[in-house]
Amino acid sequence: MTAPAARPSLRVLLVDDSELVRAGLRTLLGLESSLAVVGEAATAAAAIAASRRLAPDVVLLDIRLPDESGIQACRRILSTCPETRVLFLTSVIDDATVDDAIRAGAHGYLLKEIDGRGLVQAIRDVAAGLAILDPAITARVLHLVKSASAAGRPDFAALSAQEKRVLALIADGCTNKEVATRLGLSEKTVRNYLGTVFEKLHVSRRTEAAVIYARSREAGAPSP
Repeated sequence: MTAPAARPSLRVLLVDDSELVRAGLRTLLGLESSLAVVGEAATAAAAIAASRRLAPDVVLLDIRLPDESGIQACRRILSTCPETRVLFLTSVIDDATVDDAIRAGAHGYLLKEIDGRGLVQAIRDVAAGLAILDPAITARVLHLVKSASAAGRPDFAALSAQEKRVLALIADGCTNKEVATRLGLSEKTVRNYLGTVFEKLHVSRRTEAAVIYARSREAGAPSP
């Protein structure tokens, strides 16, 4: 009987200006057979070039880089490598930076205090389509969303029942294809629903919409 094909490793690009940090991450991730470090970069420019060249599944990215911020690098990486997922790993936790990271399209935001097991799982989860936020970040993001809502941003209640169902599945980490299958829709229809959801919520990223969904659940809104 033919042996099953080995599951391909998730390809990870490390971006941090500290050689010691990169070495530690490389050693940690090297212990996991499901992960493969395919490259490293110490600057935003090198990270963007490496992303184009290597097409990693996940870029593990710091906020503070010597040439430009990780936020700018995130935008440029995702503009040229839309299939790549960006996971910030940083010590920066101020509200403005967290907000900018989410608006830049980041798929996750973790603090460097996270333990090794948590980081490995976060990389897997982000690669699988989930949006990951450090617990210390989640409270800040919810505060930003609430502040925006108080300033007049429409919230979860503005969505139709079907739009809420689509958003609920997106918040659970489903891809557009998975949402289409579960709701009996075409992928094009799902994209159209998401476009309407983003417009009503005044967001541009799935992560932002998922945070609004989480806030609505915390506030006790009925399930879609």
